[in-house]
Amino acid sequence: MGLPWLESMAQAATVQPPKRFAVLFMGNGVNEQQWHASGNGADMKLSKTLSVLEPIKHKINVIDGLFQKRATGQGIHPAQTGAMLSGAAIQRGPILRSGITVDQMIANHVGQETAQQSLVLACEQPMTGYHETNFSMAYSSHISWQSPDSPVPNEVYPSLAWDSLFENRGSIRNLSILDRVKDRAQALQSKISSTDKTKLDEYFNSVREVEKRIESTRKHKETADDSAKGKSRPAWTMDRPANGLPGDVREHARLMCDIIAIAFQTDKTRVASLLLCRDLSAMYYPFLDVKEGHHAASHNNLSDGYERITRFHLSQLLYLAQKLDKMPEANGTSVLDNSVLMWTNNLWSGRNHDNKRLPLVLAGGLGGTLKTGRTLDYLKAGDENRKMCSLFLALMDRMDVKASQFGDASTRLADL
Repeated sequence: MGLPWLESMAQAATVQPPKRFAVLFMGNGVNEQQWHASGNGADMKLSKTLSVLEPIKHKINVIDGLFQKRATGQGIHPAQTGAMLSGAAIQRGPILRSGITVDQMIANHVGQETAQQSLVLACEQPMTGYHETNFSMAYSSHISWQSPDSPVPNEVYPSLAWDSLFENRGSIRNLSILDRVKDRAQALQSKISSTDKTKLDEYFNSVREVEKRIESTRKHKETADDSAKGKSRPAWTMDRPANGLPGDVREHARLMCDIIAIAFQTDKTRVASLLLCRDLSAMYYPFLDVKEGHHAASHNNLSDGYERITRFHLSQLLYLAQKLDKMPEANGTSVLDNSVLMWTNNLWSGRNHDNKRLPLVLAGGLGGTLKTGRTLDYLKAGDENRKMCSLFLALMDRMDVKASQFGDASTRLADL
């Protein structure tokens, strides 16, 4: 079990906290009439959907007008998603062909320093088969790719993601993580300052709170697996909650964000992706008073109901960012200050499958290398100057990952 940053354990003046990178993805577009921002700093004005980020607007950048050129004009859905984070030219037919994604590029360089190279999480099961455009549904189901022909498997079960983070195996799954480290934790208490003791207590309490919620989902998964055996089919092929996933998508998303937060705080990994809802999503939102499933609702994306869906998924960025911002690190910074969280979407408008501009918000200062509290508009900068891959190159630079080209870009995004 990794420790959070403790002043007693390091020389604060010389320690440089690690930089982290995470992607949060929502599919099928936004309500574009409610997605806009203007101004900088205290003068930043956020639209109805973006107003959910008001509490952290001084730590975000709202970026407009970027796109993936190779994802346009190839057909709807899979072609618009399969290379979102790589900028590659994807391939139709039975052979997958995309490209390594920006999160995995970073993970390949910084992952050797942590227990896990990256966390690849999702709140929705992947699809199989082919779309009417003859692209594999794998392109719609995965945002993280480790090679051109291989997406990184999504972990959709919170209990399994938790187990991988803390190396839970066999019978020790039934033993609290805190019980397993109790003796060492008590020994540490005598060596640290009173401030660090308080910090450590807060950390252990937060871990225990998440652990309790995880255990509840574990029981649901075990019940689903037992039920599936009697039906001679894998549990994951069933609909939620029969498949063992949390019945409430709100709890599912929060648990996944909590797992990322703890992983970043304890330096278990420095790279994560979270697919909140995939392209062609089948999610339902009764708590938002929306009767249609996500994909169907996106075809009426200017509706109040779809705006609520968009705001709900954007609120996960707020939740994760605020958790990270409450985790102190060296030199008066927080984990959020040393991270960048990228919230994005494969479409601008769901009703006409328009991906010529993409919704995008960054949160966090990435170790002081990224100025925040800004709105940046590239819509009229010309296609060569508004590439998503130019943004990826600029972020990779700040993560100390150097590349002369990525996807379709060889230049960095201006004014970032």
